[in-house]
Amino acid sequence: MSNRVFFTFAPVILACHLVQGQQPAPPPAMPGMDMSSHDHSSAGSNDPVMKDADSEASDHGVHSMEGHHMDMGPHMKMTELRAPKPGDAEQAQKVLEAARVVMMRYRDYHSALDEGFRIFHPELPQKMYHFTNYKWAAEAEFSFNPDHPTSLLYEKHGESYTLVGIMYTAPKRYTEAELDQRIPLSVAQWHEHINFCKAPPDRWRESLPPNPKFGFNGSISTQEACDAAGGTFKPLVFNWMVHLYPDEKSDADIWDAARGHNHNHAD
Repeated sequence: MSNRVFFTFAPVILACHLVQGQQPAPPPAMPGMDMSSHDHSSAGSNDPVMKDADSEASDHGVHSMEGHHMDMGPHMKMTELRAPKPGDAEQAQKVLEAARVVMMRYRDYHSALDEGFRIFHPELPQKMYHFTNYKWAAEAEFSFNPDHPTSLLYEKHGESYTLVGIMYTAPKRYTEAELDQRIPLSVAQWHEHINFCKAPPDRWRESLPPNPKFGFNGSISTQEACDAAGGTFKPLVFNWMVHLYPDEKSDADIWDAARGHNHNHAD
């Protein structure tokens, strides 16, 4: 997940936009975005999940989602690990085995691009790049197929990409009991992004570091504070997301909920 699940800021590139006096172009739909309630009447594609997201996804504060700590802060909600119940390990193992097959299939990132995956913000330096299949994201709104992850997670080395993980999504309307049916909550921690205050159009720069006021890293995290600042408050943005890293050896590393969301992680 981050990402935009989940991303670091790109200070140099964003600084160039500031110098030129230009507002960065709105980004494509966020991986894991719940598009079901959006109006797509003016977009060109017939696939609603391929449309650009609406205002909260195009806010400039979204670039930093990957930088969040997984510490139940004001902009992140996570499921708690539950006590294992019979069948959980077997269920999770089936998902892991399917994810490993996906990893083999898309080890070469060109294969992902050839099959319709789209890189989310390839122009921005990131710890982890999301290659998203928006048709599979739409499918995840109604059913779970571990052979069809919403996003592939790559790290960039030079001009090439190395596949490191998989991201699955579930509708934001889902209860924890429904998430548990997809991947057991005794094994994986799902997360979602909350308390988002979109900056007014003339104050979007206040979503940028080092001291952002708006956006997913912003100091504003309540409806009242957002209203007072003239922003637009979204209590819940994007779908549930879960990351896993099939190449890792231990269960803790395979289902590491902090990786890609923690500034101090080695990735």
